[in-house]
Amino acid sequence: MQLSRAGEYAVRAMLHLAAINRQRVTQIGEISKTWGIPESFLRKILQNLARSGLVTSARGIGGGFNLACPANQITLLDVVEAIEGKTYLNQCLVGPEFCENRSWCAVHVVWREAQNAFSTILKRKTLADLVNNPEFIEHFKLLNGT
Repeated sequence: MQLSRAGEYAVRAMLHLAAINRQRVTQIGEISKTWGIPESFLRKILQNLARSGLVTSARGIGGGFNLACPANQITLLDVVEAIEGKTYLNQCLVGPEFCENRSWCAVHVVWREAQNAFSTILKRKTLADLVNNPEFIEHFKLLNGT
């Protein structure tokens, strides 16, 4: 399993919004320029994030996007699944209808354990955890010229 480009860009956009810390509405152009994300692609990603309830949007002059709730309440798993859907390391983990070997397959238990570890780690990390990292703070300042 590999995170798609949309998933990667969604994480970057959400980190940007978390770093702004709900102080103001952020326009697509600012996020696009800061992170090198094509605006048309970013627009679609942010629409998906809005549909999932992770961001809010305001239309018109002065409009843009903001986190829908505090950064310490949004996990990395929330962001990834909003764009990618539920992720599975192997098709056999989707459900019994996708694998006839589940009852005897020795590796199925390993896939399930790895899946659980993956989900647990992403659930444990919030946007606030990530943007409060000193290296991120310095890099974000450089990106924004502050």
